Amino acid sequence: VQVGRLSCEVDSGIGYIIGSQKSLECEFIRKGHKTEYYQGEISKLGFDIGFTQRTHIEWLVFSARTTRVEKGSLEGTYVGGSAEATFGVGLGGNWLIGGSKRGFALQPWSIQGQTGLNYAVTFTGLKLWRD
Repeated sequence: VQVGRLSCEVDSGIGYIIGSQKSLECEFIRKGHKTEYYQGEISKLGFDIGFTQRTHIEWLVFSARTTRVEKGSLEGTYVGGSAEATFGVGLGGNWLIGGSKRGFALQPWSIQGQTGLNYAVTFTGLKLWRD
């Protein structure tokens, strides 16, 4: 069941051939609820080479267990995969599952937009915590 949208700004950074790690700031937006703010890190392991400027990612948030989502429920660790290609302006996609009690899936509802020079196909981990 879709329970909201997670909108994130990812810091710029460099892919070091076998991976990268970047900080991010996110807003969890749900109809009829106050926006929740999260901080986190996104880590990639696999082929990741180049650099990117600040990146924007939008995820639809799905709950496997319930439509009722408590405050702070998105805190936790997510795992999945990513693919992106950037030459000046680029695109990418991520699919992750995890969170509290592994009950959430983050699926990009639009492709991420970024600038830089980068190519990556990786296993991806995301850690989120409340501000």
